[in-house]
Amino acid sequence: MGKTKSDFMLALTQLAAEKNLPREVVLEAVEAALASAFKKDNFASTQNVSVKINPNSGEITAFAEKTVVEKVTDPRREVALEEAQKIKKSVNLGETIEVEATPMDAGRIAAQTAKQVVLQRLREAERELVFEQFSDRESEIVTGVVQRIEPRQIILDLGRTEGMLPGQEQVRTEHYRAGQRLKVYLMEVHRTSKGPQIIVSRTHRNLLRRLLELEVPEIHSGAVELKAIAREAGHRSKIAVVATQPGVDPVGSCVGLRGIRIQNIVNELNGEKIDIVEWHDEPTIFIANALSPAQVTSVEKNEEEKTATVVVPDHQLSLAIGKEGQNARLAAKLTGWRIDIKSASAAEAERAAMEELAAEALAKEPKVEEPLLAESESPVAEAEEHVEPLATEEAEEVAAVEEVALPEATLAAEPVPQLRFSEDIFPVRAVQPTKKAKKGKKTTSKKKGDEDVAKPKKARRSLEPTDELEEYEELLN
Repeated sequence: MGKTKSDFMLALTQLAAEKNLPREVVLEAVEAALASAFKKDNFASTQNVSVKINPNSGEITAFAEKTVVEKVTDPRREVALEEAQKIKKSVNLGETIEVEATPMDAGRIAAQTAKQVVLQRLREAERELVFEQFSDRESEIVTGVVQRIEPRQIILDLGRTEGMLPGQEQVRTEHYRAGQRLKVYLMEVHRTSKGPQIIVSRTHRNLLRRLLELEVPEIHSGAVELKAIAREAGHRSKIAVVATQPGVDPVGSCVGLRGIRIQNIVNELNGEKIDIVEWHDEPTIFIANALSPAQVTSVEKNEEEKTATVVVPDHQLSLAIGKEGQNARLAAKLTGWRIDIKSASAAEAERAAMEELAAEALAKEPKVEEPLLAESESPVAEAEEHVEPLATEEAEEVAAVEEVALPEATLAAEPVPQLRFSEDIFPVRAVQPTKKAKKGKKTTSKKKGDEDVAKPKKARRSLEPTDELEEYEELLN
């Protein structure tokens, strides 16, 4: 305390500059430290003591709360009514009033206590300031330097504090080293007893959003809007953009001249591939754009289940699906639709199979039959009413004729005479066996004179009708 007032204020200003704190914060910390030091030596332990420092002159004034009484018994806690009225005229007995009680000096223990209180208050003020500073920057990009690498996390130096990069927020394809400068996404800021805890990320999809806002002026100004982002950190990302002003090419603005803008972002993300597609309010068009660079033939959507069936050419099927299904997976995340990708040949075969099944089902449907007539309305029933019963002999003859396997149409028409073979009409004559010639003997030729020996020729049978033929014709008639 032997320093002059000007030196004291100069020291406060220098301390505030070193700690990067406002001067008022440092003054409050010193006032609290001096109050603690004065209370330890000159005031009661339960007494309220406050210290005020004039920021211009550096003059220190201590005030203690005392009770107004008629007769003072404890000068530390009590003050006479007359003295209290000099400070405040409207004061009454029993009230408390702040009385100036600045001690001349303080002891060594009080000075050490004041020093500790000053450091503690400055540390708390610094933590609070850091917390407010980074809490305002939450969801933004910060730049840090890798300070140390631990098994489960990486500690980054963010300037006034440290940031923690957990293992689940690290990109698996990236290799970090001490002293490496990284751009990270500020996820969360927590207030703890040891100061603010800052959690950053390298895998968050909003890291890509903030990098695009930094590199593309059209996005920062609002001429181009980022509609959706799907990212698999370290491998590939898809971005959907749309222009909010006429005449602006959203995809070209993000890519830049000769791809310089998007290349800077790719370099920052250590070679991660980025696809930029145009957003559209029609889901079918947006899904077709999201599957870029594959060409889409047709898209069929189901609004209720929010699914889409996409048909691509046969040679584009592997490109549409991507390596291990990555392209299709990112397109589904980007659009919010479940996407089923089929080749053109498979879709055609499936359509043909569906048509064949539909045709079979149509063929198996029962035909609509005409309503049956009632028995009274049936013409057959009416005819049966007028049929007279046949005689017994005639019925037997009809039954005998019906036993013959003739079609009903033949019976209904006029009887046609049928031809019969002669074997069925004439009696069969027995055939006499001929004598076989003996071996070694030659048959002699007949002589002219041996006419009686020659066998007479058979006479032709006349075709005149016999009695049996006449009976058959009568039967047919």
